Amino acid sequence: MNAAPIRRTALLAVLALPALAAADEGMWTFDNLPLKLLREKYGFAPGKEWLDRVRLASVRFNDGGSGSFVSPDGLMITNHHVGLGCIQNISTEERDYVAGGFMAAARDQEAACPGYEVNVLVAMEDVTARVLGAVKPAMTDKQAGEARKAATARIEKECADRTGQRCDVIPLYQGGEYQLYTYKKYTDVRLVFAPEQQTAFFGGDDDNFTFPRHDLDICIMRAYENGAPARPAAYLPWAVRGAADGDLLFVSGNPGSTSRLETVAQLESERRVIQPKILRSLKRRIGTLKAYAAKSPENERRAKEYIFSYANSIKAREGMLKALQDPKAMAAKAAAEKDLRGRYAAGRAAAGTDPWETIAAAQRRFDARFSEYRMIELGLMHAPRLLGIAADIVRYAAEKEKPNDVRLEEFRDSNLESLENELYSPAPIYDDLDEVMLADRLKETQAELGPTHPFTKTVLGGRTPEEVAHEAVSGTKLKDVAARKALVQGGRAAVAASTDPMIVLARKIDPLARQVRSFKEDEVDAVQKRAGERIAQSRWKAFGRTLSPDATFTLRLAFGVVKPFPAEGTMVPARTTFHGLYDRSASFGNQPPWNLMPRWVEHEKDLELKTPFNFVCTADIIGGNSGSPVIDKDGAFVGIIFDGNIESLASDYYYTDEVARAVAVDARGIVEALRKVYGAAALVQELAPR
Repeated sequence: MNAAPIRRTALLAVLALPALAAADEGMWTFDNLPLKLLREKYGFAPGKEWLDRVRLASVRFNDGGSGSFVSPDGLMITNHHVGLGCIQNISTEERDYVAGGFMAAARDQEAACPGYEVNVLVAMEDVTARVLGAVKPAMTDKQAGEARKAATARIEKECADRTGQRCDVIPLYQGGEYQLYTYKKYTDVRLVFAPEQQTAFFGGDDDNFTFPRHDLDICIMRAYENGAPARPAAYLPWAVRGAADGDLLFVSGNPGSTSRLETVAQLESERRVIQPKILRSLKRRIGTLKAYAAKSPENERRAKEYIFSYANSIKAREGMLKALQDPKAMAAKAAAEKDLRGRYAAGRAAAGTDPWETIAAAQRRFDARFSEYRMIELGLMHAPRLLGIAADIVRYAAEKEKPNDVRLEEFRDSNLESLENELYSPAPIYDDLDEVMLADRLKETQAELGPTHPFTKTVLGGRTPEEVAHEAVSGTKLKDVAARKALVQGGRAAVAASTDPMIVLARKIDPLARQVRSFKEDEVDAVQKRAGERIAQSRWKAFGRTLSPDATFTLRLAFGVVKPFPAEGTMVPARTTFHGLYDRSASFGNQPPWNLMPRWVEHEKDLELKTPFNFVCTADIIGGNSGSPVIDKDGAFVGIIFDGNIESLASDYYYTDEVARAVAVDARGIVEALRKVYGAAALVQELAPR
């Protein structure tokens, strides 16, 4: 869609005035909600009791996504695509719950989700002084980075030892503020209900990131503790009535990452280097998976989760790249940066290096090695599935011997329990799929880095990627969880002596990955963080906390209203109904991806077709908000975020409420479908007791 002139004008006005956030802009931390703005504009501002209850009812799925408790017995609701890993992992060739859906008839039939972890934010503490106080003026950027990391590790360990909980130090405002977040963890997570994927993703990739939508994108799980249903500190009651046009709503979730406070040089790097290369890689990988899937129905089932994820990422990143290619929007970003640079220069006591130039120089160095970092450290050391397991084991053994405050972040004591929960997951691994994906990843790395790179010589050693992948997958014992535990418990000596071909492969890659990771952390991240702290101080003087920090996959509260939006010369209504679902399917002759599952055809006569199904609001969201509850002023659950429209993809870099919308499933549609299509009366009674 082409942006209308009035929308573009509004966007530029927002970007050019950094002191004034757009009306509903902001992914706010729970200790810094713009209460004055809310009172003035909407006549309502939540109090401490409201905020505490919503915070304690909100959950984070540690592998990506959000959700909420919706009953006193640990029942949680999130999106189908957030729970897809669990649904896929409990499926078999004989029983495909992704295709056919899942519903536990009783609590003892709720299916365990291997490797899942759910977090609830229970405490927040400002530790800025401790983190920044560890950095001394005479330190080099590398030394400052090491001091910052060491202070963070100490704070996290002290907290974990004291509380027995997960503790993370979170940088905010580009390093201007550091918060210690303490989380209660649930690692016994079980599947209660999931619709068919076709129902959850009706319209497929064609309708993805669009509106109107007609998706039942929900997944219902239950947290257990000590073998019994968890009793959460808070849960969200189901709303008696839904949301009407103009209603103020809140979204509580864990937005993944945004780049709104980054410099123009960093955004230019995203536009020229990072996003194009990631897109090229994703398209290659999905092509490989589709070729594998085409060979048999079982192959298609095994690859479905990966294909879904890659397709979603491609469409999202194409939208992000389009936003970066908008010359007027980027000019407005440059104007805002010029204003801040002027403020910085006016307030500087003495001459010194320009932090924006420092960041730009570091970014150029990273651009030159981005392919190497992405291919080796991110692409291979975190490859699916067996090589990623082997890499974790190799690094676990090496890092565990080091003092806690100098380890790689993911191997600090405060993170080990979560890492082990994932490392020892009994989720199924399919040799043929793993081999195809590993061979392609090795082949892609070889093509990107060239024949003279140490990777090609050391890792491949004259063999083809296919030969290396086949030897590693066919000979490894790492599918056996006991074998993984034995290597970890045996420590560095056991890992060094192992002849398991996947461990051998990981040992070859690890030194190369560590080298390029050290380059990024010491010569890019450390430099940019220190310069960023200087910019943050200037921004702090000018605007204080009137701007929200960039997203960090931690709990935030956004707000907005239910509101139609203009598109293609007309207005798009703020909601859809079941009428629209059946009409859209009929308009396409009930052909994929707009086909209805048989139960939906059968029960059309039973549904109240005017029931609201999906709706949109102006709340500021991004990837990671999937599964976030939409909450009314009474603190009740009125819906669940599952997407944004195509215009919202620019929200990584800037926000506008002219056309960008968050897309949610309406609570009324959920109950209507559960009761009349799925016959889940007991589940409805737990969600929305009468």
